[in-house]
Amino acid sequence: VQLQASGGGLVQAGGSLRLSCAASERTFSMGWFRQAPGKEREFVAAISGFGGSTIYADSVKGRFTISRDNAKNTVYLQINSLKPEDTAVYYCAAKRVCGMSRTWEEYDYWGQGTQVTVSS
Repeated sequence: VQLQASGGGLVQAGGSLRLSCAASERTFSMGWFRQAPGKEREFVAAISGFGGSTIYADSVKGRFTISRDNAKNTVYLQINSLKPEDTAVYYCAAKRVCGMSRTWEEYDYWGQGTQVTVSS
C-alpha cells in the first residue's frame, strides 16, 4: 500500500487546513501522526476501516476531525483553530488489520509526510 499525504502549508494561528492521504488501495484502520523538530512522533487521530469509529489525542480533540472516503481510498484530517504548537510534519499511516491504534509501531504503511507550519 502506498500513501500520499498532501494539504500542508503555512497558516496563521486560528486558521484551518485540510490534509489528505490518498492510498493506492483499500485499507483498514488509518491514522495521522505528527512530529515536531526535536520531538518524538505523536499520535493525532485514527479512524476505523468503515469510518464509523474515531479516536483523537486529547491535545487536538474538538479542533481536528478525521474522516475517510472509501470510494476514493482517501483519509482526511480537518484541522481548525490552529495553534503554533501544531507545527509539525504530519504523517498518515495505515494498518494491515482491523483495529484503531494510538501506537505508531502498530501501523504498517506510512506516507511521506506533509509540513504544517502555524505562525503566531
